[in-house]
Amino acid sequence: MNALLATIAVWSYGLAAVAYLAFAIRVSLGWHRSVRGALLFAAMLATALWAFAGLAVAAWPSPWSELAANAADAARYAIWFLFVINLLAGAGNRWFDDKGRAGGFPRWLVAMVIAALLGAAVLSAGLPVADMVGPQGQRVEFALRIGLAIFGLTLVEQLFRRADQEARWRIKPLCVALGGIFGFDIFFYADALLYSRLDVDIWIARAIANALVIPFIAISTARNTGWTVEMHLSRNVVFQSTALLVSSAFVIAIAAAGYYVRYFSSDWGRALQIEIFFAAVLFLVLVASSGSARSKLKVFISKHFFSYRYDYREEWLRFTRSISAENSSRAIQERAIVALANLVESPAGALWLSTEGGGFQQVARWNLPVTDATEPEEGPLASFLKRLDWVIDLQECASSPDHYEGLVLPTWLASVANAWLVVPLRSGKDMIGFVVLTTPRAAIEVNWEVRDLLKTASRQAASYIGHLHATEALLETRKFDAFNRMSAFVVHDLKNLVAQLSLMLSNAERHRHNPEFQKDMLSTAENVVERMNKLMLQLRTGATPVESPRPVDLGPVIRRVCAAKAGPGPTIALEICGKVVAFGHEDRLEHVIGHLIQNALDATADRGSIAIRLTPDGDHAVVEVTDTGVGMTREFVRERLYKPFETTKEHGMGIGVYESSQYVVGIGGQLLIDSTPGKGTRVRVLLPLATGSSIPSASKQEVA
Repeated sequence: MNALLATIAVWSYGLAAVAYLAFAIRVSLGWHRSVRGALLFAAMLATALWAFAGLAVAAWPSPWSELAANAADAARYAIWFLFVINLLAGAGNRWFDDKGRAGGFPRWLVAMVIAALLGAAVLSAGLPVADMVGPQGQRVEFALRIGLAIFGLTLVEQLFRRADQEARWRIKPLCVALGGIFGFDIFFYADALLYSRLDVDIWIARAIANALVIPFIAISTARNTGWTVEMHLSRNVVFQSTALLVSSAFVIAIAAAGYYVRYFSSDWGRALQIEIFFAAVLFLVLVASSGSARSKLKVFISKHFFSYRYDYREEWLRFTRSISAENSSRAIQERAIVALANLVESPAGALWLSTEGGGFQQVARWNLPVTDATEPEEGPLASFLKRLDWVIDLQECASSPDHYEGLVLPTWLASVANAWLVVPLRSGKDMIGFVVLTTPRAAIEVNWEVRDLLKTASRQAASYIGHLHATEALLETRKFDAFNRMSAFVVHDLKNLVAQLSLMLSNAERHRHNPEFQKDMLSTAENVVERMNKLMLQLRTGATPVESPRPVDLGPVIRRVCAAKAGPGPTIALEICGKVVAFGHEDRLEHVIGHLIQNALDATADRGSIAIRLTPDGDHAVVEVTDTGVGMTREFVRERLYKPFETTKEHGMGIGVYESSQYVVGIGGQLLIDSTPGKGTRVRVLLPLATGSSIPSASKQEVA
């Protein structure tokens, strides 16, 4: 063996040794000390030792290294034989008795096993067979090794044939792996027997061939919990390993083809070899980037390597990530389509949701054109989905309409290109819509597993969309509630302005020729117009005043309000203790004081009296309104007066005190009410006194 081949052999056997040793360590970590687990671990360890011995033969060829390689080879054969025979001892196998003991073995099989083990022992002892039997001794050795491999294949064939139909999927990968090992050895030693020498290239490839079957053994180990070896095999690992294996085989085949072209061609061979390699790389990149190729590989792996099509934990995590990706540019409706489509490798879809106008309309799409088609609420498709909650396979419906009795497909559905599945979206007992998915990238059988997964995922998507719509409806309701509340405040102010205008008109006929009254009437009308303009501005901008609080002289404000409220009825006594300036908004303060005086007038009989007093008190300006009216109970003042829409008036709206309290507290003041039924009410408004050039911190609060 030359230096280059020796280096390749070292790498080949070294990789195989590391791979089997790593797998043996993984098996040992999950081993529950069962007989089969021990035999599997021993087989992995023996194969790793055989690979290390082959590395030693390549790196340091000597009789001792060859002896070690023969011994390790015989040991791994013997342990694999014992492992398969132990599996054959399963329940229902007629080679064993009812208790699974080996007493049921036929004698010829026992004799064959003993002869095989003795032959392996002779080979592992390193006896010079060729010297003992003459020039044909090497051929005898090769024939014996072929016999061992054939015996191994026989055991594998019996194991697979005698397994129950339900159990074959569990041992199928193991049978493929062991069949590959023994089959490769038959090819190796048959070639050696034919040419009376070992082929170095095949011997080098033997290590990699043994390493390539590790994923199959791992899959079978993960499927057979009865081996009591805890091992979870991720579908992603199988997918990536299979993709790597296929890619490697493709690259090796291309390399072999290039080598053949270069070896048998003339001067243009090297150029053609490069062209072939470049074309192969382009093809490999194209296949690797193809979603259809990946989908077909996933379907193949799920169908042939696993009992269930889906890894439900991974699928559910991916579905949840897809539908709840708030940082995505897609809307929730489109994310729901993508999440459902990814479950069945569909490249496109569209979502129909129930609308207020009646019927189901397309509200979102993914890789599909827009359609204006509407499915009626009581249409045949919607009625079928509501009644049975089935996932409709349109291809099955076309070929076997009896499976969908009573279903009449709408004409608009035929316009959806490559329509494949119709998935209902049910939230609770209501169907809020449905999703139409197109034909998948790889052929998928729509069995019970696919239908159950789609139904479960669709309910989750429907719940998510339903909660989102409920949240949007709640926000809209709150907006209308805020607008209605603001409108109620404005209507309340308009009611006071209308009352002021009504009072003026009632006195107009009597004082029409009085110049002072005419002047006062014009002033009142101007004030009402100004107040109404401000109310219009408030409707446009909200309840919060546009301007910041500023110093306001309360004396003129109170005088102006009292003049406007003057008329037939209770007398109003006014007492103002000097100039009192407070922080606030003049128009709002006028409104608050006017509301309190109007309440006192409404609650007081004509023979009663009302007193208004303005005084400074510490850091506050105090506006006190006292009446001798009907009064209020302490419970009403404490529990209901400060709440909106609570009133003791027959035609009142119950928002005046609430609005006044919100404003006064917002600028850093207080509204205090003390009332006794039958005796009257005293209302004290405490406002921040403007004693400095800056507004107090309390008055900087946002005013409601």
